[in-house]
Amino acid sequence: MRALAILGVRNEGAFLLEWLAHHRATGFTDFLVSSNDCEDGTDAMLERLQALGWLTHVRNDGPHDEGPQWALLKSADRHPARAGADWVLFCDIDEFVNIHVGDRTLSALLAALPEADAITLTWRMFGNAGVVGYEDRPITETFTRAAPETLAWPWRAQQFKTLFRAAGPWRKLGVHRPRNPVVGVTARWFDGSGRAVPELSEGNRSFSDHTRPNYGLVQLNYYALGAMESYVVKCDRGRANRAAAGLDMGYWVERNLSAVEDRSILALDSRALRDSLHADPVLGPLHAAAVQWRKARFAALMQEESWRALFGRLLMTPPSQALDRQSGAALLAHVRPGGPAAAG
Repeated sequence: MRALAILGVRNEGAFLLEWLAHHRATGFTDFLVSSNDCEDGTDAMLERLQALGWLTHVRNDGPHDEGPQWALLKSADRHPARAGADWVLFCDIDEFVNIHVGDRTLSALLAALPEADAITLTWRMFGNAGVVGYEDRPITETFTRAAPETLAWPWRAQQFKTLFRAAGPWRKLGVHRPRNPVVGVTARWFDGSGRAVPELSEGNRSFSDHTRPNYGLVQLNYYALGAMESYVVKCDRGRANRAAAGLDMGYWVERNLSAVEDRSILALDSRALRDSLHADPVLGPLHAAAVQWRKARFAALMQEESWRALFGRLLMTPPSQALDRQSGAALLAHVRPGGPAAAG
């Protein structure tokens, strides 16, 4: 079985080796990684990883009218790696597949859902939990406080990415789910707890039912924030799918969910793979340089009042409280029927 992970990165060399090691341990056999407009050496790391046989690197430098992510998806649709895969997942470098069944690999997950054409990997938001300074430590070990299993708001915390059979009826890649299904062909969708969700075979819905847990077999750990210092640098970079849109305190508040502890991802041990990448005579120094670039970029941003103001607001803002049906009643009363957070 060939399982392809498609990834786009910009200035994220400090996090690249952990992400790759984890997903190779999870069972992804192939990686198609696109880089755009890097200043921290991420592109050089990808060139070395390609030389080592770890991945395929595609340059995706701008300008991009619709944002680099859409340009990446259009390119990946035509790439031979896409045609050669049995299963495909498009995800981001702050998203980690976390399988809870068998030996915690893709093979175990697919064995549990042999009829599936598509499996929803529902986000589980991992909040900042008060971490201020950026350090060169594994993300999965540093951030272990997450959103509760069920919540009604923010509804975006229940969005999903999709692991799908490459031979399925879809004609285009999408950010959250494959797009443009062949008319008259019905795909078999299952959620992260193994339940059939045939309603997803039509339309473009990309959020799970918030009234029931969706993580029985698999979840997608989403480390959207990181340390406060690192978040400031992320805001400077901007969003991958909107060429001119930035990140702000609203993005932070909706994702800083730290109500419960979840260390389940650490049960899959990828340290040996990670250590082997760091030990490479080219990758090791490039990783260290990317770490130093991130620290230097934060220091440079702190010379401007607008960035200091953002950092100050992060320091002032406590962890967010997810809303259930009762606590969010005043808000949910205005949600349109059938929309996000409307069920239940």
